[in-house]
Amino acid sequence: MKKTNKVFLVLVVALIALFAFVSCSKSQETSSEKTFKVGICNYVDDASLNQIVENLTSRLTELCEEGGYKLVVKLDNCNADASVMNQIIANFIAEKVDLMVGVATPVAMAMQAATEDNGIPVVFAAVSDPLATGIVSSLEKPGKNITGTSDYLDTEAVLNLIFALKPSIKKVGLLYDVGQDASTTAIAQAKEVLAKKGITVVERTGTNVDEVVLAARALVTDKVEAVFTPSDNTIMNAQLSIYEIFNEAGIPQFTGADSFALNGAFLGYGVDYANLGAVTGEMVYEILANSKNPAEVAVRTFDNGTATINTETCSALGYSFEQVKSLFEPYCTKVQSITTAESFGDLK
Repeated sequence: MKKTNKVFLVLVVALIALFAFVSCSKSQETSSEKTFKVGICNYVDDASLNQIVENLTSRLTELCEEGGYKLVVKLDNCNADASVMNQIIANFIAEKVDLMVGVATPVAMAMQAATEDNGIPVVFAAVSDPLATGIVSSLEKPGKNITGTSDYLDTEAVLNLIFALKPSIKKVGLLYDVGQDASTTAIAQAKEVLAKKGITVVERTGTNVDEVVLAARALVTDKVEAVFTPSDNTIMNAQLSIYEIFNEAGIPQFTGADSFALNGAFLGYGVDYANLGAVTGEMVYEILANSKNPAEVAVRTFDNGTATINTETCSALGYSFEQVKSLFEPYCTKVQSITTAESFGDLK
């Protein structure tokens, strides 16, 4: 064989070996890439909680891609059914997820109880009062295998907006679900504030859409001058079915989240749920990628200073947005407008 042919053959063999080495290295790199398996259970299908889930998953996906991690998300919705919720959590445990996310107080409490022995980290989202429900020992150091984000509502701030709109108001209706832990503290605070001001309080409750519709009609019959609803998921689920009842009666409904205003309520006051979802995703990533102990990761709370006014409802009640905005601005960090839709995605 000629010398040039031998040299050529050696080069070919060397290139093949190099290609095989590079391919093997890439294969090993891919196979060694860490995978995080996260189980997310949403409590109910409504605009607020869906917005949280959407932003949580998108932010977590973004962070995992940036960090070079694979992400597998198991997403389910229990539709406010406790037995379904417990089965979903049991499935997450059986599938050996690395972390669970509970969206809303009932899911967070169930996940906490189910992971006491196995120690699976839990991150909650939109738990209104994690201290009162016993989910955490303190906001700074939760003390267990659980932490997350709170949508705690400044009840007095919402009621101040009622008084700003109707200074001589005498009767206020409270619309909520007695079984919702998210409403317990806010309703107790509302009663206390209204009692001090000598306001007559009428309470109406419901545990499903049909009952909430009946409760709304009862408040109209009770001749309340305004209605307060905290960040109650049962009422949120029925909001599209009741807002016209209040509009036709000329009764403004003041609520604890912008999603209520999206679904027709006069006013939604509280946190930015899109931001809350994104921050929850960041907390999940911090625990998974940086091996943080949830017991030492502080619960995140948010500024409750934004008022969202539904301009269509505002007009139906005989007000202009600019008129209402001028009344509310001294009590809010921001006053913004929205129109009626089923979901925030419908506004895009």
